[in-house]
Amino acid sequence: MHPVVRAPVNAEAVAVLHRAARPLMDELPGLTDRVVELLCKEEPAYRAASVDQDELWHEVYRSLRHNVGSLLRPKELRDAARRCSWRIGADRAEQGLPLDALMRAFRLGGAVVWQSLVDRVTRHDPDGARLLVHVAAEVWDFVDEHCAVVAEAYRRTERRLAWRHGNRQRLMADALLEGTMRVADLTETSEALGLPERGRYAVVAVAGPGREAHRPLIRSRVPEAVPILWHPRSDADLGIAVIGGDPAGHGGPGEPGDPDGHGAADGLLAELAGALPALPGLRTGVSFAVDGLARIGEARRLAETALRSAAPGGTPVLLHEHLPAALLVSSPGLAAALAERVLGPVLRLEGADRDLLLDTLTAWMECDGSARRAGSRLFCHRNTVLNRLRRFEQLTGRSLGRPHEVAELSLALTARRVLQAPATERTASGRTRPAV
Repeated sequence: MHPVVRAPVNAEAVAVLHRAARPLMDELPGLTDRVVELLCKEEPAYRAASVDQDELWHEVYRSLRHNVGSLLRPKELRDAARRCSWRIGADRAEQGLPLDALMRAFRLGGAVVWQSLVDRVTRHDPDGARLLVHVAAEVWDFVDEHCAVVAEAYRRTERRLAWRHGNRQRLMADALLEGTMRVADLTETSEALGLPERGRYAVVAVAGPGREAHRPLIRSRVPEAVPILWHPRSDADLGIAVIGGDPAGHGGPGEPGDPDGHGAADGLLAELAGALPALPGLRTGVSFAVDGLARIGEARRLAETALRSAAPGGTPVLLHEHLPAALLVSSPGLAAALAERVLGPVLRLEGADRDLLLDTLTAWMECDGSARRAGSRLFCHRNTVLNRLRRFEQLTGRSLGRPHEVAELSLALTARRVLQAPATERTASGRTRPAV
């Protein structure tokens, strides 16, 4: 698109413009009254209670003084006029005034000034009125230039405010999830994050590549009225979803009609966990529900405990369904000691022999002690299963007929499973801890 080429500005027209503009400098209070009156009449945003009318008057006055002055001394006052318009754009963005209302206000102010110029020339210099046509484009270019300045200042301020707001929310969420939030700040945090201060909350921790894929799935499986905060941790490969409900009955973890909230919470969380797919390399842990916003840090730690007992690419781990594993991952040193003490003689066998006995014991326990069902799962005869179990008893010195020793063996098998993760993993705060 080719730029518009204008003829040089007519010197006579400029002289007419200046003669008309000089008296306007003395009439600025009246012009300001007129602009403010029109603004309040035509722009609902300027009638809002949040707009201080005295402040508005002085804002319009400053703008008109700079802009009319720029018609008289453009080189001298151009930068000052731009700074004035920039300040107005930035201030109004901070106050939340709509940008389209602000733009219309500037154009309205330009129209009032232009009409005042035309009226004065028509009254006092009728022959010069025709010359104003030669400077009309320059006057409205000036108005357009300042509209652009205002819009740029507004958008930059809006971006800065959005960043500041987002950063403030991130800091609040961090403090909430770390359990370092001060009680005095809970109400402000509740309002900023949209999470009721009272109610029941659960936390879902997701680690590994593709964790963002769980975000829309979590939202789609939780009732719309239930607030959710998704908080990706920048210092770890971890995404955390805080799922909450208030006591008024918005369907979160813990609903009316359930005195403790546990039944409703368990049902909702189980449904959610069942809806989340097992993705390659991804681990998901779900806490049980806790009471109140102040305990979200506790729920986050519970979710991470569940996460640490989850297998990569496996189904989400609900903490309340895996409490023995949670106890073991919470104390990896004791878990390792338990596995060695109970399973040591078997663990020291050759790989294939060791895995055969451990897989047989695991299948037998998962089949509620039925050798026949375990044999079907392992594709062997029940007598083969029984023979392997007897050998297991001989090696470990423990009897599968004694309930307390069976419980000990079950815990040892769980300890071995959760200890098969990488040697270390990083916590949400960036510190290293033993893997489980």
